[in-house]
Amino acid sequence: MLNMDFSQRVVIRTTEQEWVPSPAGGVLRKPLAREEAERGHATSIVRYEPGASFQRHEHPLGEEILVLEGVFSDETGDYGEGTYLRNPPGSGHAPFSKYGCTLLVKLHQFDERDTATVRINTRTASWLPGIGGLQVMPLHEFEHEHVALVKWPAGEQFQPHRHFGGEEILVLSGEFCDEYGRYGAGTWIRSPHLSQHHPFVDEETVIWVKTGHLPF
Repeated sequence: MLNMDFSQRVVIRTTEQEWVPSPAGGVLRKPLAREEAERGHATSIVRYEPGASFQRHEHPLGEEILVLEGVFSDETGDYGEGTYLRNPPGSGHAPFSKYGCTLLVKLHQFDERDTATVRINTRTASWLPGIGGLQVMPLHEFEHEHVALVKWPAGEQFQPHRHFGGEEILVLSGEFCDEYGRYGAGTWIRSPHLSQHHPFVDEETVIWVKTGHLPF
């Protein structure tokens, strides 16, 4: 197991991690959290080299993907940089990448009742006004779970707050900060249920963020 104690805060600077081979040739991973080697709960940064493919497989409790670079494909279509995907529990596919891609992938973490299939191109979707100077792009919600992109203008400070059901962040650009540290692009942060912080940024920063989904 890797980082499966959800009561602990975890910070991983993924740009400093080494790539680890997967069972599929040309598909590499940077594991962030994992229940078992090839099954159960898993969160990873995944890279498909040009022409790489993965055999067809099923998602008993869903799959969530954010395309970070390149073009990711399966039998349902081609998904470029910035695409957010949710494949619901019981779905399956045979993914590949003709030209190569890098992804955030989360497996086996859906509520079994969360059956929505989601395809959002965040490069063209609209930003909505958030608190203060923040802009928010909602991606998905189910009961207390919320997923969004959040754009922080330079110099923005957010109010201190607690995370009911935890919080998970991937810094996509800029540098996200709080009283515990500074986190550059590629940093993954998972904070437990009822954790608290006072975030701010010095430069424009975009984060992928999920709240309300961790055990408590």
